Amino acid sequence: MRFKGEVAVVTGAASGIGEATAIAFAQEGAGVVIVDTDREQGEVVAKKIEEQGGDVLVVPTDVARENEVQGMVEDVTARWGRLDILVNNAGIYYQADVVDTPSDVWNNVLAVNLSGAFLCTKYAVPVMIRGGGGAVINVASEAGLVGIKGQVAYNVSKGGMIALTRSCAVDLAERDIRVNCVCPGTSDTPLVREAVNRASDPAAARRALEKVRPLNRLGRPEEIAAAILYLASNEAGYATGAILSVDGGYTAQ
Repeated sequence: MRFKGEVAVVTGAASGIGEATAIAFAQEGAGVVIVDTDREQGEVVAKKIEEQGGDVLVVPTDVARENEVQGMVEDVTARWGRLDILVNNAGIYYQADVVDTPSDVWNNVLAVNLSGAFLCTKYAVPVMIRGGGGAVINVASEAGLVGIKGQVAYNVSKGGMIALTRSCAVDLAERDIRVNCVCPGTSDTPLVREAVNRASDPAAARRALEKVRPLNRLGRPEEIAAAILYLASNEAGYATGAILSVDGGYTAQ
């Protein structure tokens, strides 16, 4: 019960890493806010949490829209009067190189993946300050640390998340707000399964993703969630501006 009495906002919490993270925070005593554009699936996750005795609120939000982010934070403070932890996990994916990426797709990927994290942090931080401090965890990717072929918009958005983490860490340290980043490797999430299934040979595509990492497998959402919870906890109280790779050894090569 590391987070008993605290409130954690998790964006992109209707599936994958976000779902695993929301459930893990609830199991550790936090009130949990499920932020996602998919209200129906968000309610499914909320039901899982409620069945385990957790305290949960679903706030359908497009994190790329400033007014919706503002409204979400207002809903959280109306419910609990506080906001202690923000996990910027919402993200979308597009596969193409710089020549073949349409400009509108580029703008949309950066709006959701990077500007969404900026907006959520911008509006959550004042509430954290009023409460005496807090923790922000950005979910970037191994793709933010190295160049991965054929996904330029996604790579850039995740590299930006790392820069956002470091910038906010130095800006907010004196206000007792820690800002850290997890860089997951390719994990067995709906987003990844969807991309794999678009391949001409999905089984071969999955094997290729597994073989490029020393642990020779994809990550599990629960493993990424565990890293997020660590960075949010008092156990990581001296960590800010940290970039934690959880990628099966991919970026160690």
